[in-house]
Amino acid sequence: MFGFLNVYKPQGKTSHDVVAILRRVTKVKQIGHTGTLDPLAEGVLPICIGKATRLIEYLKDDKAYIGTIQLGKSTTTYDIEGEAVNVSDKIVTKEEIEKALNGFRGDIEQLPPIYSAIKVNGKKLYDYARNGQEVEIKPRRVNISELKILNYNEDNRQLEIYISCSKGTYIRSVANDLGEELGTYGHLIKLVRVQAGMFKINESVKLDELSSKEQVETNLISPIDYLDYPKYELTEKEFEKISHGMSIKCIKNIPDGIVVLTANQILSAVGEKCSNDIKCLKVFI
Repeated sequence: MFGFLNVYKPQGKTSHDVVAILRRVTKVKQIGHTGTLDPLAEGVLPICIGKATRLIEYLKDDKAYIGTIQLGKSTTTYDIEGEAVNVSDKIVTKEEIEKALNGFRGDIEQLPPIYSAIKVNGKKLYDYARNGQEVEIKPRRVNISELKILNYNEDNRQLEIYISCSKGTYIRSVANDLGEELGTYGHLIKLVRVQAGMFKINESVKLDELSSKEQVETNLISPIDYLDYPKYELTEKEFEKISHGMSIKCIKNIPDGIVVLTANQILSAVGEKCSNDIKCLKVFI
């Protein structure tokens, strides 16, 4: 079995839970996901099956989310599962929120939540937090390419936002930091990932619809469709060389860099073009 799956991860399941379920269903051990989602979150979770796990590094890693923020209270985890830290009765307007969001667009420095899986000195941050240990958390540079208000209910102070961002961006931190910027505090109460690279939510399949090996095979996606690089169709002689991991001369006008090598429109290898040569990086024949 070889290919990608665009799985809709349900709330309450971890990304590792999804992988474990698919391993049981398919009897395939070589299965991986391309981006962790917290149990609270739901939505798009790209899955790689079989040798397709070797393609994870070539998949686009930008993300898009719809998040719901409850203003008026911050929590230890920056989301609904944490304990209350600060509360405020302050009511803010949509105009004030729009103005505050300007500081969150583009390249920004973001401080990850203490309750996260980021490792410091080989230990995950949430392990420090659970043990009551203090640890220095360094801000990370992330990019938020799009951030807009989808809905704001001033009566219950709930804000729904759409956010398109780079890998490693914590929406929980956006919720917490936005609340502080507004002087009213805030935490995340719902999160749906609507896109991960080229995987979109309207094309995803629910986990309970993958309860048999046949259902998984039916929903497998050809890696070629989701590898956003130039494609190079091999001749018979080139295919023979590639099958032995040998380089070939490039006879097509394509830019230097990663190139997807195909035979009869089926993935054969991933290579790298430099000048007039294509060197094999990973072979799938």
